[in-house]
Amino acid sequence: MTKPFVHPYLPNTAPESRQAMLEAVGAADVEEFYADIPADLRLGRALDLPEPLVAEQDLTRHVGGLLRRNRPLEPGRSFLGAGTYHHTVPAVVDEVINRSEFLTAYAGEPYEDHGRFQALFQYQSLMGELLNQDVVNVPTYDGYQAAATSVAMSGRITGRRRVLLVSDAHPDKLSKVLDFVAPTIDLELVPTVDGIADIAAVAARIDDETAAVWVETPSFTGALETAIAELAEAAHAVGALLIVGTDPIGLGVLTPPADLGADIVHGDIQSLGLHPWFGGAHAGFIAVHDDPRLVMELPSRLFGLASTDVAGEYGFGDVAYDRTSFALREEGKEWVGTAAALWGIAAGVYLSLMGPQGMAELGETLLARTAYAARALSALPGVRLADSAVHLREFVVDLTDARLTAPELVTVLRADGFEPGVVVGENHLLVCVTEQNTQSDIDDLTGAFGAALDNTASKENVA
Repeated sequence: MTKPFVHPYLPNTAPESRQAMLEAVGAADVEEFYADIPADLRLGRALDLPEPLVAEQDLTRHVGGLLRRNRPLEPGRSFLGAGTYHHTVPAVVDEVINRSEFLTAYAGEPYEDHGRFQALFQYQSLMGELLNQDVVNVPTYDGYQAAATSVAMSGRITGRRRVLLVSDAHPDKLSKVLDFVAPTIDLELVPTVDGIADIAAVAARIDDETAAVWVETPSFTGALETAIAELAEAAHAVGALLIVGTDPIGLGVLTPPADLGADIVHGDIQSLGLHPWFGGAHAGFIAVHDDPRLVMELPSRLFGLASTDVAGEYGFGDVAYDRTSFALREEGKEWVGTAAALWGIAAGVYLSLMGPQGMAELGETLLARTAYAARALSALPGVRLADSAVHLREFVVDLTDARLTAPELVTVLRADGFEPGVVVGENHLLVCVTEQNTQSDIDDLTGAFGAALDNTASKENVA
């Protein structure tokens, strides 16, 4: 800073305090702390920021103005997905997770925090039943981290580096995984055919150097993989693992990947009782069989049930704590940092409210409405589906033969109050349908689609 500024909200901004801290650590200047950052990455000047707001009422007005620029998501007119979804959240979910004993419980230990540990143990148990897996971790930071950790685990377990990704993964997820596993894993992409895995291509590329085959079902485009069992058989034949990324929202009606041969199942629990707040509340899960070879490579915390010194009394605490970086520090397999434990409690409440029958009805609804929307939109002139796979919740419409590009169509429909989907290419739009989108809502979207294309055609004829 060119001139000292003592901020009323931030401690240690007074020059005397800053100087005392520098002297305490033996530094001549703050710049010494950034010596490891290359000079070409430094800004070299003060940030171009407005003057600080020092009065609380001015700050409140400023933040309020920013918040008013946000538009609320209208469930019936929004068809956005691509990783963050607008599913129904029962009111009791928010009521429970806003209780102070959960909302403020960041850390804690078994001897002082039985309530949170018990709630997370129950979440893990409910997820285990839904996934038909024995062991489920305390949520990771998000689903991307769960995917990256799952892939890294396969390398540690098999002692191999090569992993084949055989599905269309979310681009952002793939970017995160590539960054995370780059030192230990060589990730190879096997192109899909008609939206799902190319079994022949996978069989030709898998060998005894392969650590794992990675499948996403539903994929980024919502396609459901039909050959998980065949992929598991091919992977296991060469000593590799099958990793499956999935969204648990459909598992009330779909066969769990574990039943088809998956060794590691991962995903995000945002769909299970978490709102799509500004990009979503996200948390990742990893599920494995009760196999020490798999369990001991899980870097994140596991909560289990244990007996106490009192006969018939039980408590809840860490399982196999000695495998975590909390115990091993720099020798840990991976770093265990901030978890999304509160979202795990939310998902646990959601699953307990839904029950098996509720999850089955929800899955059937999603499949039916997705199919209905896909048929309705692809019946419009110039609109067709990008593939013929079975889809859950999302699908891609191809607008190559339409009179509007995907960005142009979004602009037109947004002005009419719709969010019709996510642009995934100049002529491709990813459309998402949840239980929040009724048949009437889908009909309204189809009508708006058709009107936008017809109006464009009319303007061209007039011209």
